[in-house]
Amino acid sequence: MKSRFTILLILAGLSVLGQTKKDLTRFVNPFIGTGGHGHTYPGPALPFGMIQPGPDTRLEGWDGCSGYHYTDSVVYGFSQTHLSGTGIADYCDFLLMPTVGAVKFNNQDYASPFQKRNEKASPGYYSTFLDKYKVKAEITTTRRAGLYQFTYPAGNSSNLIIDLKHRDKVIESWVEIVGDREIKGYRRSKAWSKSQELYFHLKFNKPFTSFGIAEDDVLKEGLRTAKGTNLKLYVRFKTAEQESVRAKISISAIDPQGALKNLESELPGFDFAAVKAKAKEAWNAQLNKIEAESSNNEKLTTFYTALYHSLLNPNLYMDVDGRYRGLDKKVHKAVGFEYYSVFSLWDTYRTENPLLTLIDKKRTLDFIKTFLAMYQQGGLLPIWPLAEDETFCMIGNHAIPVIVDAYAKGIRGFDTELALKAMKHAVNRKQFGIDIYSKYGAVMADKEHESASKTVEYAYDDWCIAQFAKMTGKEKDYQVYIARAQNWKNVYDPSTKHIRARYNGGWWKPFNPTEVNNNYTEGNSWHYSFSTQQDINGHINMMGGRLAYQNKLDELFTTKEKLSGRDQSDITGLIGQYAHGNEPSHHMAYLFNFTQHPEKTQFYVNKIMNE
Repeated sequence: MKSRFTILLILAGLSVLGQTKKDLTRFVNPFIGTGGHGHTYPGPALPFGMIQPGPDTRLEGWDGCSGYHYTDSVVYGFSQTHLSGTGIADYCDFLLMPTVGAVKFNNQDYASPFQKRNEKASPGYYSTFLDKYKVKAEITTTRRAGLYQFTYPAGNSSNLIIDLKHRDKVIESWVEIVGDREIKGYRRSKAWSKSQELYFHLKFNKPFTSFGIAEDDVLKEGLRTAKGTNLKLYVRFKTAEQESVRAKISISAIDPQGALKNLESELPGFDFAAVKAKAKEAWNAQLNKIEAESSNNEKLTTFYTALYHSLLNPNLYMDVDGRYRGLDKKVHKAVGFEYYSVFSLWDTYRTENPLLTLIDKKRTLDFIKTFLAMYQQGGLLPIWPLAEDETFCMIGNHAIPVIVDAYAKGIRGFDTELALKAMKHAVNRKQFGIDIYSKYGAVMADKEHESASKTVEYAYDDWCIAQFAKMTGKEKDYQVYIARAQNWKNVYDPSTKHIRARYNGGWWKPFNPTEVNNNYTEGNSWHYSFSTQQDINGHINMMGGRLAYQNKLDELFTTKEKLSGRDQSDITGLIGQYAHGNEPSHHMAYLFNFTQHPEKTQFYVNKIMNE
């Protein structure tokens, strides 16, 4: 018996006021994606929130990118920032760890075992039990501040360790103990982001009885302030049996005053239940924008957990007063929009961003205004910005299709002249083979790595510019970029019907479409040979008609040939050579709609979803 699964999209422009919102958070499982190579985290966060307080169980390795892995059984503590689904590690700033007894500053010493049966997570909430200390740790959050509830056993040595050295390389840091209830501090660190600045302000609901600061893991008695690259400290409380100590912490990329203002604005008190309920309400407001119906709760959990993950990033990167640190490292103030960071655009322009143009038009407009601010302050439309740094991760200039897609769907309110100028600048610079592409009509493999992938993605960006120019009445620009959009044809080989790398006026040889090599980005020729979204009919014609195109698609999904070449962990979920685990494949099942057998789209989409 097959279960029915349908969805209803509540478009962002339609009012749903007065309707009772369903509790869809019950279908979200934040632990999905935290195993394998998923690189997600289970800790609480608000939709697109700036802070993500949560557990850190893994400090290194590719599968420790988020700081957490489901197979782990030891927790080092709870840091305030986490990345979701990335392939490079960063964040995990300002670790807090409740302990009992003698104070230890080595993370191997203060870490504690925990058991999966005692671990719980839902949107806006996380809890676990620290077996070593018999302490229950609970976390909830606002957009810029996290609220912790640590339930200790009775004793005079209930501690909280604060580790500023945790995880990343520290360039500089300082800490100050303010009175007997507050701590503030700063860290500038280096990891994926080459220079990330972050301040924190921490307050407790009761006074601590003693404290201490360690420099280079050596406790220095009497210090209230310290500077260095290896700072850790503790505060100690006297607690009754099962007494809960609450700690609230906010962050800011601007200054100590910004962190304090964020805390006072968003978390004036310590009401854990109220903050948790408000976080749940915020998630339900977002999740209810799409109503899915099914008799199978597992499918609903898959759907709403995926939607939940789609709404975690990008992240707000602005204080409550509108100040933010731009890509020029300077402080600016956003007027009339919210400023964001963590744009994984190569990954999201194909799927997440088009979704958000439908269900969150206001935030999409804020993203575009953020892009233009980044162009003005950093000199380039974003590629993969993280905090106040441009990482230049992945290929293409995919802020462009995000802007164009939004404009095509009626999103206005931004400077189109500036946007077009920024787009043209992005695709006419001397970087990543763009100048070679502009000169020869293709990126050449002997001059630039990942040349075949870059050529087809640059051509798509050019097509997007052409469409934007056409919509905004710039005919001359339209003619230039619609011609450049045809450059994908220069890497299409009619003899093999594949996208191939060009080398010294000819083709790169030897050629095997299953080979993962340096001519393609995280893939092989199969994974890019249908990357002609802007000219599907042209691709069909070059391949010899609809039947030939359909046959090639069939071959893609049914070939028994295995992957060859270098190992690439991103290439997973194979159906033939279709790789659902990586983004360039995601549109391919829908291409059967351009053939004489559109029902194959339904067949393969169903197969992808269920098998």
